[in-house]
Amino acid sequence: MTGALGSAALVLTSLGAVTAQSSPAAADPCGFYETSADAYYNHCTSDGSRVVIHVRVAYAADYERCVAPGRTWLGSADKIQGAHYVGRTC
Repeated sequence: MTGALGSAALVLTSLGAVTAQSSPAAADPCGFYETSADAYYNHCTSDGSRVVIHVRVAYAADYERCVAPGRTWLGSADKIQGAHYVGRTC
């Protein structure tokens, strides 16, 4: 039984280490994300491609936008409800 408990502790310790290491990456996750005030789309790519995203807006018309690799500011988190890749480049 001690072996099983030791294994469980090792697994939990390993998971804790993974969580601690992934925290900095969580600051700018891929795709749509919000901070307390702003909405962003982070296009994660290594090939330099630009992609079209669909942006959902509260109380206004949705729109499509071409984004380059990296983080793109979309607007206030109060106004932007989400964004997603539409499946084509630009």
